[in-house]
Amino acid sequence: MPRAKIDTSNMELKERVVTIKRVTKVVKGGRNFRFSALVVVGDENGHVGAGLGKASEIPDAIRKAIEDAKKNLIYVPRDEHDSIPHEFIGEFGSARVLLKPAPEGTGVIAGGPARAVLELAGIRNIRTKSLGSNNKRNVVNATIEALKNLKSPEYVAKLRGKTLEELLG
Repeated sequence: MPRAKIDTSNMELKERVVTIKRVTKVVKGGRNFRFSALVVVGDENGHVGAGLGKASEIPDAIRKAIEDAKKNLIYVPRDEHDSIPHEFIGEFGSARVLLKPAPEGTGVIAGGPARAVLELAGIRNIRTKSLGSNNKRNVVNATIEALKNLKSPEYVAKLRGKTLEELLG
């Protein structure tokens, strides 16, 4: 699906810190400590993005990660139950995340990193399973990759040159 630049100026974005890591670099004079922050931002209405920030102080790393996440926003198609239109497996590195649509009342059944992405995307009913690596950064990116590749029924009908009624029967 073609991607357009998303305007964040009038969006009320919420952010969630997924992980903060202390990174050490050993240099001649001793050790340098820096911090790496992974943050997910979203408006809980179909827009979500993830970013990574690194700095010598935690607040600076989080601020940089939020700026990075705002640059990488995607739109997520959802159905009438605030679920996804179809099943999909997202892959990033060795992390794989299976996303399955769920009926109303199921809730978000997902692990920590994937849950942050799905909740901020505005998905309320979904079942997920993390397959392969459980590296938080790769799981977040695999989840976003899966959401990026979802296609709405309207889009598929347009691609096939049919009406939505013909496609759904």
